[in-house]
Amino acid sequence: MNIQHKALVIGASGGIGEAILGELVKAQKHSEVHGISRSLPTNLIEEVNYHGIAEHNETSISACCHKLAQLGGLFSTVVCCIGTLHDKTVSGVNIQPEKRLEDLHAEQLHHYFHVNTIIPALWLKALEPLVKGQHQAKVIFLTARVGSISDNRLGGWYGYRASKAALNMLIKSAQIELQRRAKNVTLVSYHPGTVDTSLSKPFQSNVKAEKLFSAHFTAQQLLSQLDDLHAQDGPYYLDWQGKTIPW
Repeated sequence: MNIQHKALVIGASGGIGEAILGELVKAQKHSEVHGISRSLPTNLIEEVNYHGIAEHNETSISACCHKLAQLGGLFSTVVCCIGTLHDKTVSGVNIQPEKRLEDLHAEQLHHYFHVNTIIPALWLKALEPLVKGQHQAKVIFLTARVGSISDNRLGGWYGYRASKAALNMLIKSAQIELQRRAKNVTLVSYHPGTVDTSLSKPFQSNVKAEKLFSAHFTAQQLLSQLDDLHAQDGPYYLDWQGKTIPW
């Protein structure tokens, strides 16, 4: 078996993050598997190297990547699972997808953009030294189909849609730059479908049973697509079936 460079999952304590870690270990294709999260996952995997991060801010992200770099070796697979759809802010504001323009307010929009756009962007900025090299590296960010501007036919969900669309633009712009300075790196915006995790719980009643995926299935689908992706053709905006989503 061809053992690749190391693998990294950011947001390792979430349902999808845990499942991806499990599949990476099971596949035995990477020399090491690492997971980063603010709190340890419920079910620790013995073969995973876990790293805690106090907060996903610029200082902590930079320090975390510096620590990983000091360990030596490069990463050929990185998956960022950071994202939010419904939440509660520090000040107690309930975050829920907006249905009408009247539902828009600054604190909610700020929260969506902070978690769904700014934090992944800071990771994207800091990851380059860990993936730049002679061998192919794939950096995947979990986005959403609703982040597609041209595919938007239903409206609503203003903050979530806009923050995911903004993340897609950052990824698209970064790939252009990396094709000059880190030509081995492929960037991917990935829509996993509706996954049976805490993020989708309030909305699962509207989802057909066959369209509600387990985290295990989601992890398998994502990782099965990576070998067919190449930096010169990036960035990719794909769904769980491997089909291209219009930006």
